[in-house]
Amino acid sequence: MEESSEQHGQEQTAKSENAIVNIGNDPVMQSAVDVLSILGNKNQVILRSRGNSIPNAVAVANIITEKMLKGNSKVEKITLDTESAAGIGKMTSTIEIILNKI
Repeated sequence: MEESSEQHGQEQTAKSENAIVNIGNDPVMQSAVDVLSILGNKNQVILRSRGNSIPNAVAVANIITEKMLKGNSKVEKITLDTESAAGIGKMTSTIEIILNKI
């Protein structure tokens, strides 16, 4: 029998390296501290927000990358999207910001 040197469970490892944080209307600094504590253990954090709380997610990302971890973190990707309720015509914007620890 030959031993295989292939890596198994690579998708699980990739998923466990990042965390998803939903940013709501909580105080911005409290959310930033929460994200900072997660970045202490993980290499990547995904910030998600909807509607009126989108500015809070952007503020949290700026606080982390420009103040708390300046030079040690960066914004990898920003995704904007709009969801519409079926038949109603009401649209809600969403944002996803991926932060990486360098």
